[in-house]
Amino acid sequence: MLKVKLKRLWIGREKKGSSFFAILIFLFFGGLGLSGCITSDKLVITKGTRISLIGNNLGARMMHYGFFETEVQLKFPDHLLVIRNLCDGGNTPGFRPHSGRNEPWAFPGAAQFQNDLAQNSGSEGHFETPDQWLDRLDTDLIISFFGFNESFEDSAGLALFIDELHAFITHTQVQKYNGFHAPELVLVSPIAFQDLSKMEDLPDGIEINRRLKMYTHAMAQVALEEKIPFIDVFTPSTKWFSDKKLTIDGMQLNEEGYRIFSSFLSNALFQEGKKHDETAFEGVRARVIDKNWFWQNDFKIPNGVHVFGRRYDPFGSDNYPDELKKIRELTQIRDTAIWSFMQNSPYDVVLADGQTQELAIVETNYRNKEEITYLYGEEALATLTVPEGYEIELFASEETFPDLANPVQLSFDDKGRLWVATMPSYPHYKPGDPKPNDKLLILEDTNEDGKADQQTIFADGLHLPIGFELASEGVYISQGNHLKLYKDVDGDDQADEVEILLSGFDDHDTHHAISAFTVDPSGAIYMGEGVFLHTNVETPYGPVRATNGGFYRYSPQQYKLERTAQLSIPNPWGIAFDAWGQNFFCDTSGPDVRWMMPGSIKPTYGISSPKSKNLIEEAHRVRPTSGLEFVSSRHFPEQVQGDLLINNTIGFLGTKQHKFIGKGTGYEAKHRQDLIVGTDPNFRPVDMEFAPDGSLFVVDWHNVLVGHMQHNARDPLRDHVHGRIYRVTYPSRPLVVPAVINGASTERLLDNLKLPEYRTRYRSRRALRGKETELVSEALKVWVANLDPNDQLYDHHLLEALWVSWGNNQIDLDLFEEVFYSENYRLRAAAVRVMRYMEVQIPQSEEWLIEAGSDVHGQVRLEALVAASWFDEEVAQKVLSAVASLPLDDWMRASYNAIVSNFGISGVSEMYEQSKPREKRMVDLEGPDLELYHLGKTIYAKEGYCATCHQVDGKGIKSAGFPPLKETQWVLGDEERLIKITLNGLMGKMKVMGKSYNGKVPMMAFGSLLNDREIAGVLTYVRNSFGNKAAAISSEKVKQVRAETQNKKGYYLVEELK
Repeated sequence: MLKVKLKRLWIGREKKGSSFFAILIFLFFGGLGLSGCITSDKLVITKGTRISLIGNNLGARMMHYGFFETEVQLKFPDHLLVIRNLCDGGNTPGFRPHSGRNEPWAFPGAAQFQNDLAQNSGSEGHFETPDQWLDRLDTDLIISFFGFNESFEDSAGLALFIDELHAFITHTQVQKYNGFHAPELVLVSPIAFQDLSKMEDLPDGIEINRRLKMYTHAMAQVALEEKIPFIDVFTPSTKWFSDKKLTIDGMQLNEEGYRIFSSFLSNALFQEGKKHDETAFEGVRARVIDKNWFWQNDFKIPNGVHVFGRRYDPFGSDNYPDELKKIRELTQIRDTAIWSFMQNSPYDVVLADGQTQELAIVETNYRNKEEITYLYGEEALATLTVPEGYEIELFASEETFPDLANPVQLSFDDKGRLWVATMPSYPHYKPGDPKPNDKLLILEDTNEDGKADQQTIFADGLHLPIGFELASEGVYISQGNHLKLYKDVDGDDQADEVEILLSGFDDHDTHHAISAFTVDPSGAIYMGEGVFLHTNVETPYGPVRATNGGFYRYSPQQYKLERTAQLSIPNPWGIAFDAWGQNFFCDTSGPDVRWMMPGSIKPTYGISSPKSKNLIEEAHRVRPTSGLEFVSSRHFPEQVQGDLLINNTIGFLGTKQHKFIGKGTGYEAKHRQDLIVGTDPNFRPVDMEFAPDGSLFVVDWHNVLVGHMQHNARDPLRDHVHGRIYRVTYPSRPLVVPAVINGASTERLLDNLKLPEYRTRYRSRRALRGKETELVSEALKVWVANLDPNDQLYDHHLLEALWVSWGNNQIDLDLFEEVFYSENYRLRAAAVRVMRYMEVQIPQSEEWLIEAGSDVHGQVRLEALVAASWFDEEVAQKVLSAVASLPLDDWMRASYNAIVSNFGISGVSEMYEQSKPREKRMVDLEGPDLELYHLGKTIYAKEGYCATCHQVDGKGIKSAGFPPLKETQWVLGDEERLIKITLNGLMGKMKVMGKSYNGKVPMMAFGSLLNDREIAGVLTYVRNSFGNKAAAISSEKVKQVRAETQNKKGYYLVEELK
C-alpha cells in the first residue's frame, strides 16, 4: 500500500483536454482603473493535481505558516493534491539565483532584463534549474508571486519588468512539465505596504505603495494581454491593514496576516469547499507544516555545497544521492498523512518512515583512529596552559550538562548568567534522524564557586544556531535561511513566541551562514557570512542581495538590513568593536585580522569591495581563527588593557594575544603572548567573552574532526556530544564587582557607562535601549550636564552619551555637534559613523559629511569617504573631492578608487589611482608547459584549495601546522610521490625544511576534484613558483599514476611515501 502511495498520483487526472483550458480569465482589479473580464468562475481542480508556487518572499514565507495549503487541501479533501513551494526571497520572473547553480536565470534570455544583477557571481554546482524542478514535480498549476522586488526600480524599471513578465509567460506556456500540456499559470500581485510609522521607525509607505500600485497595474495589464488569471492582492490588503497590525515591518505578513491573505487567495482561486471546524483545520495545518519542514530540507537543503555544489566532490556522491531520495520519500509520506487525516483514515507515519530508502554507511577516512582519545575533568584541564599569573578552570562540561554538546557561541545577560548556543546537529540534519534539537542554554553558578550548577533551556528544537544576540525585546537567533526573534513572554526563561524577522539568508554551507553575532554601540546586530553563499533578503527598504563573503548590519529600531561590507573573505567568524566603536574581524579560513570600516563601502552585486590590510605579524598568523575580544577588565593586568584576543582551532590550539595600537589613520598589532595553549587535539576554542566579574570565558566546541574538505560531512568520527566552557582569571588581582544592570534605574545604567569594562557598558546600553525613549533622553541630558570636563575620560563619556541617543533612535543634536567638533579624532570619526546611519535626524548631514572629508586626521576622512558611498552621487562626489584634497594613505586608497569606480564618477582626482604591482616572478617555461603553469596558478588560488592552507606566497603557516611549498623536496623531488599526494591526500607527522608538522588535519585529496591536466597544472605551478624551479608535470604522467593507484583508498600516510 505504501509503495502505491509514494508513486505519482494519476488517479482521475485528465491529462488531455484538461479543464484548465476552459477557465475564463478572472481579474480582481479593485479600483486600479482597468477594464476586463470579471467572472465568478474559479480554477477547476481534478484528482492528483500538482500545484507549484514560485516567486518571491511573499510566497516563500507561506511555507512556514501553512494556512494557504490547508485552505486548499480542505477545499478538495479527496483530491490527493500535491503542493510544493519553490519560492525564495528576491526572486523575479527571470532572476532566481542559487549558490549551487551556475546561472541565475530562470529561462533563456532572462539576463537581458537585468542591469546590476547581470554579473557572474561565482555560483557553481548542479542544482536543478527552475524548469527542471517544475518538471520533476509534474507541475499542472503554477501560482506565481512577483512585483515587490522589481517595484524598487520605480518607473525607470517598469518597461523591463513588463518585458520580463511577458517573456516568462511565453516561456512557461510552451513547457509540458506534467508530460502532457502546458501548466495553468496564475499571477499574484504584491500586497500593499502597511503604514506602521506611528508605532515603529519605518517608512509610512506612501512612496512604496505608489510604486507597488504601478507594478500591480502593469501585472494586471500583462495578464489581460496574455489571457491568464491574475489576482490583485494589493487593493484588498490596503483594507486589511486599516485597523490591525498584520505585518512585522510593513511588508512581511505576520501569522494573522497570512491567515487572512491565505483565505483570500484560496477563495479567489478555487470554489468554496466544505465547511470545517477549527480542530480539523489545525489538524491539517500541523501536517502541512510538518510536510513543508521535510520539503524545505530538499528544495532548500542546508549544506547544499556538499549535496550539489562545488564541494560535491570528493565525498558528496557517497551519501547525498541516497539522502535526497530518502527526504523526498519522507516528504511524500507527509502528503499521504494530510490526505489520510482529511479522510479520517488511520495512517502510521512512523511505520511508513521506516520503509524508506536505507542510507549507506559512511566509513571514516581518518587513518589514526587508534590515537583518538577524549579527555575529561582534571585530565583535560591539564592539557591547557596559560602564562604565569593566570589560571584556567573548567566552568561547565558535557559531563555535568549533557545538553552542552558542540557549543558555538556565548554571551552574558543582564543578570550575569551565561548563555550558550549548542549545535550537535552540525553539519546538518540527516534524513531519518529525529528532527534537530539544538539548544540555547542558560548556565548559572548559583553558589559562586566558579562552576556552573544550574541549567535552563531557553529554546530547543533549533537547527544550527551559529549566531545569537540578547536584546530587551528577546533573543535574535540565526536559523538557516532566517533571522528569528525568540521572546520570553511570561518571564520563565523559556521562549514562548517565535517570529521570523527576515528570510532569504543562504545556508548553502552551514558553517558559512549568518553567524558570530555582536552589536555596534547603537544595538544594531553585525553578522558574518562566508564565501559561496548567495543571499537575497526582502526588506521595507528594498531587496538586500549579497554574494561570496561579508557582513550584515541589522538595525532592530528601523527593521533595516544592509550588506555593510562585501569582502573577499572565506568565512569570517569573529567581529569585535573597540572602545571607540571601530570594528575588526578575523578571516577564519585565512590567518588575518582586519579593520572592517575601510571595506564597508556600499557594495555592487557580485563584486567584492577592497579589504583593509592584515594586522597580525607574520610569525603569529594562524588559521582557522574564530572569536575576537578586546581585553577590557580591571581583573586583568593594567598593561594588557586594549589587547586583542583571537582563538584558533587547528595547528595552534588556543588563544593569541596582541597589543593593539593606533597608528596614523589605522592600526598595528604586536604579539604579546599566547594566553591559552592547548595540547589536546580535540580542543577547539571558538568564542569568548568577558564576564561581569572581569574573568574571561572561552567556548570549546571540542571535536576530533573540524575539516569539511578532508572528511565526509557524515564521517562517523564527527562528534555530537562533547563541549566545554573554560574560565580564565588573574588571581593576584581582585575580580570586578559586577555592575547592577537588571532592574537598574536609568540613572544607574547611565553611570555604568563610566565603568572601565567594555562588556559592562555593552550590557548597560542594551538595558537602556529597552527603556522608554523620552525618559532616557531626559535623563541623558542631565547626565551629560553633570559630567566633569576635567575628567580624563570626559571624551569617552560624551561618546557613550551619543551612542545612547543613537541606540534609542533619537539623536541629541547638541551632543552630536559637540562630539563632531571634539579635539579627539576618535570622537570625530565616531560622529561621522553615527551620521552615516542617522542622516534623517541630523539637519544638513551632507554638509557635515563634506566637512569631515577634509578633516586633518585620516581616520575621520576615511569614515567620511566610506559613508559617502551610501549617499547619492552628487554628495559622494563632493566628499571624494574633499578627501582627495589631502594625501591618501594606504588605508584609504583602495576604498577611494572602488567608490569612484562604483559611481562611475568623472572629474574627481585620479592622481591616487591604485595600480597592481607587476609580477616579478620569472618562469623558465614555454609553450604547453607555460599554459599548464597559468592554469595551475588559477586553481591554486581557488578558495578551499591550495592557497587556503599553504598561503598565496607558498610559505604555509608553521604555527597552524601548514607546511611551506618553497624549496622542499616534497615539491621539487619525486614527481610520482607528489602526484600521489595530490590525488589521494596525505596524513600524519612529517618534517619539512627541518621543522615538524603534526598532520592532524590531512591534506585533502584532489583526485575527484581535478582532472589530469588540472593536477598537472597545479603541480607545475608550485614547482615553478615561490622561488622554486623544476620540470613541469605532464598530464600523461598524472594519468599514469592515477591508473596505477586506482585501487588506493583513503589518504596516504607519511610513512608510506618516505
